Amino acid sequence: MKVLVACEFSGKVREAFRALGYYDTWSCDLEPAADHSPNHLQGDVFAYASSAFDLMIAHPPCTYLSAAGLHYCRHDRKRRRLRDEAVEFTKRLMALPIKRIAIENPVGYLSTAWRKPDQIVRMNEFGHSEAIKPTCLWLKGLPKIKPTEIVEPRRRAKRESEWYSLTKDKKLRSITFDGFARAMAEQWATAK
Repeated sequence: MKVLVACEFSGKVREAFRALGYYDTWSCDLEPAADHSPNHLQGDVFAYASSAFDLMIAHPPCTYLSAAGLHYCRHDRKRRRLRDEAVEFTKRLMALPIKRIAIENPVGYLSTAWRKPDQIVRMNEFGHSEAIKPTCLWLKGLPKIKPTEIVEPRRRAKRESEWYSLTKDKKLRSITFDGFARAMAEQWATAK
């Protein structure tokens, strides 16, 4: 099986698949691989993505899509344009000729401008108490992912986790949690 993890520089999801023996798994991002892996394609995902891949998990940038920044779009024409371009980018990812696709993004504008997600998960369902923010999944040819280790979330405030509020680096916040990466690899690698 050949797997593409689009918009991933960290290699977390790529390495979760490789740990299970799916060695033909590739990450792709405009950024270089954080782990310097030879299984990383640096560049435009559309230059690499094709029907040669059996599965794609994509993490399109959420800068202009997440609910956290949508209020800035009301009075900023440039942000509205960038938000709309981000929606079109995500739609293009889902339209790729790959049989099984998962798009991951936080709650935000995609639900309004495109379609409702197929599933919403929280990272505390995959063993991470420090991250409670809901994560949306849009699926094509894949089953909903099942929780693997439900833990009590550590809450700092009503709407945000302590981890998120303390982690101001957006690159660091974009890295997939290990438990969620493992769950995707274990459950979707064998999905028919």
